[in-house]
Amino acid sequence: FTVLCSFLLACLIAFTYEKTSRKIARPDHYIQALVLVAIVAATVMQAIGDSLARGLGMLGALAIIRFRTTLRDPRHMAFMFASIAGGIACGVYGFVIAFTGTIGFCIAAFLLRFTPFSKKQRLIGTLQLEMPQGKEDLKILELILKKHCDDFALKRYRILSGKKKRNSVDYEYTVKLEKEQTGWQLSND
Repeated sequence: FTVLCSFLLACLIAFTYEKTSRKIARPDHYIQALVLVAIVAATVMQAIGDSLARGLGMLGALAIIRFRTTLRDPRHMAFMFASIAGGIACGVYGFVIAFTGTIGFCIAAFLLRFTPFSKKQRLIGTLQLEMPQGKEDLKILELILKKHCDDFALKRYRILSGKKKRNSVDYEYTVKLEKEQTGWQLSND
C-alpha cells in the first residue's frame, strides 16, 4: 500500500509539473525520476523504521551514491523535493500528511501558473556590435534598445586598438525580447 500510495502521489506531482511547465521540450527522464524517487524514498523510510542503527547504516550506504546530474532549474528541485517528501511521508505511514502535502503543493503550483510570477518565456540573447568611441552614439544605441527590448544590460565592452580599428569600442549586451520579430526590427535599426 505504501508503494502504491507514493506512486500515485508522485504521478500527481509529475502531472502537475507537466501541466504547469512552460518549457516546450520537457525532459521525459526527469518526469520519470519524479515518480521513481518517491517510491525509493518510501522504501528507504520503511527499511529504516524506528531504528537509529539502520538509519545511520542507510545514510552511509546512500552516501556512496553520488548524484551526477545537476538540477539547474530551482523549479525542478522543488518538484523533486515534493516527490521525495511524499515518498518519505508514505514510508513512515503518514498517509494523511502525504496526501495533504501533495494536494497542497499541486494546487499551489497550478495557482502560481496564473500569477505574474509565471511570465511566459522571453527570448534572451546577446547583441554584440562595434561602434566608434563617443557618448552620443552610445545614447542613441541605448534609446534603440529601450524601444525594442523588454530589458537589456551591458555585459562587457572593450576598446579596440590598431590602425584599422582606432577609436572604436566593442559592446556586448544581454537583451531580453518578447518576440523574435522584435529582434529583426532591432537589427534593422
